[in-house]
Amino acid sequence: MSAMVSGTLYTYPENFRAYKALIAAKYSSANVKVDSNFVFGETNKTEGFLNKFPSGKVPAFESSDGKCLQNGDAIAYYVSNEQLRGKTDLEKAQVLQWICFAESEILPASCAWVFPILGIVQYDKKSFDRAKEDIKAALGILNAHLLTRTYLVGERISLADITVACNLLHLYTHVLDPEFRKSFVNVNRWFVTILNQPNFREVTGEVQLCSKVAEVDPKKFHQQATGKGKEKKEKKEEKKEKKPTPKKEKEPEEEMDAAEEALAAEPISKDPFDSLPKGTFNIDDYKRCYSNEDESKSIPYFWEKFDPKNYSIWFGEYKYGDELAKVFMSCNLITGMFQRLDKMRKQAFASVCLFGADNDSSISGIWVWRGQELAFNLSPDWQIDYESYDWKKLDPTSDETKKMVEQYFAWTATDSKGRKFNQGKIFK
Repeated sequence: MSAMVSGTLYTYPENFRAYKALIAAKYSSANVKVDSNFVFGETNKTEGFLNKFPSGKVPAFESSDGKCLQNGDAIAYYVSNEQLRGKTDLEKAQVLQWICFAESEILPASCAWVFPILGIVQYDKKSFDRAKEDIKAALGILNAHLLTRTYLVGERISLADITVACNLLHLYTHVLDPEFRKSFVNVNRWFVTILNQPNFREVTGEVQLCSKVAEVDPKKFHQQATGKGKEKKEKKEEKKEKKPTPKKEKEPEEEMDAAEEALAAEPISKDPFDSLPKGTFNIDDYKRCYSNEDESKSIPYFWEKFDPKNYSIWFGEYKYGDELAKVFMSCNLITGMFQRLDKMRKQAFASVCLFGADNDSSISGIWVWRGQELAFNLSPDWQIDYESYDWKKLDPTSDETKKMVEQYFAWTATDSKGRKFNQGKIFK
């Protein structure tokens, strides 16, 4: 059984190909340990390593009982369980279909677009421009597929989601800025949902989405080609003097090694709300009150403590209500948005409600956050879902606003078409 798989994974740090196996192992409870002594360019050149893995490429995996595998997708499949691989023959074929899609339709175009920016390969305008169009086409296919689906195959995360998301990582962190992303709402929603899964985050850490596309700098490629600018981590420092001059055309894994080094030290982002006045409204205090008290106490308490100078109240309504189908799928939309806005919780509160029933429903909610403008514009990471909603800033002094706040916070509201409350979710 996959859950009993154990062994050692050989890879350099932050290798997206290795991520696939490590994430799959988290889901299947396989015991996969990364060899902490592995040094790319040295360990994989030794006779002992090449006897087990003739190509010398990583990631490479040796099971506890001596079985050896290379290729990130193959290793990920081996350490997976039935849920990840697919429970039926059809699901297995669909998972395989998306793995092939990730490798043939996404990865080559990603490398052709991202690597020249990172200085790993020489810039070629024709290939560079073609890559952008290829990525648009691939994302278009994904976007259409995910219109009515939470995951790529079935109703739970599979190896298809893990593989495609990992192959999209460099695109989303380096070149898919908010302007490019906005045409692919469904893909964005799915991608950030996958990123925020605990098993994914344990492996990749926090992933910052691209806010601005970097331009191609020919000097970067010259530095890489001449071996300059590659001395970053301690192990690289130790072997710097004996490293041979790289060949003009590198192996894919060598290119990826350089790419990951170029990604290594991105600045830690501050809380996007830090630029705004704090005000007097202690939103954490209100959340405790809302959680522990009846609405007859928590709602008056809200108005007693609310600071209209430094906080604002907004009504958000999902634009595409006509496309909502099953209630559980609509609930997934709300939950997914909350997950992707996790870092906004510190300075925001919301009650979002689903009205109606299957194939006849709507989503809307009352949001409160620090500041007087749409909070989503404070961070590119928060801009995945908000354009799918119509937003209206409410006047905190009006009786109409006070009535709406009471109805949404107490879950007694109906929507604009008179549909009754079905269920609600609180962002706190």
